Amino acid sequence: MLKDIKGAIFDLDGTLVDSMWVWEQIDVDYLKEIGADPVDLKELKDEINHLSFTQTGEYFKNKFNIEDSVELICNRWHEMAFDQYSTKVKLKPFAKEFLMYLKEKGIKIALATSNSKELLEACLLSNEILDLFDSITMTSEVEFGKDNPHVYLLAAERLGINPKECIVFEDILPAVEGAKKAEMKVISVYDKAAEHQKEALIKASHKYINSFEELLNN
Repeated sequence: MLKDIKGAIFDLDGTLVDSMWVWEQIDVDYLKEIGADPVDLKELKDEINHLSFTQTGEYFKNKFNIEDSVELICNRWHEMAFDQYSTKVKLKPFAKEFLMYLKEKGIKIALATSNSKELLEACLLSNEILDLFDSITMTSEVEFGKDNPHVYLLAAERLGINPKECIVFEDILPAVEGAKKAEMKVISVYDKAAEHQKEALIKASHKYINSFEELLNN
């Protein structure tokens, strides 16, 4: 899969790190906090997981008729998530080893994430991998979410690499489809939160893995 590849673009949540449990708990706690009626959390997750942080705030504001501004909503989520990302969110098995393997092969590494700068930096520093990335791109920097190719194209541009020479690692179906629109190879990474999409992910991506260990020395 790495033949003729010069750049690797990684999603963060659910791909490099085991963090979706944080947001699932925040959804529950925040909706309770604002007194919202019960919702189907799996359906909610599928509707928001490809959006940027701000777009998710806009979605919540409109769906649940929240009086607070989008900025205040996002700030509250930051408060709820920061400690977890600083201390408790850990790398997926063999993720760091695979990042170092790519470095040894001379492949540039980028991050393309819907998370915020503060949370992603706290997480990468805590897990001692921040210095392994050649660039970091957030969906808040482009017009559309990860179901479109824009964030991946910007990540490739920042690496100075042709999109066709990039490979993307993602865990959710809309993001896989967005990366394919950028004409990049896409590897889907198993995450428990997206287990219900597994068959669709296998069909949509160029390869599906349960662990980064499968790609070491490959």
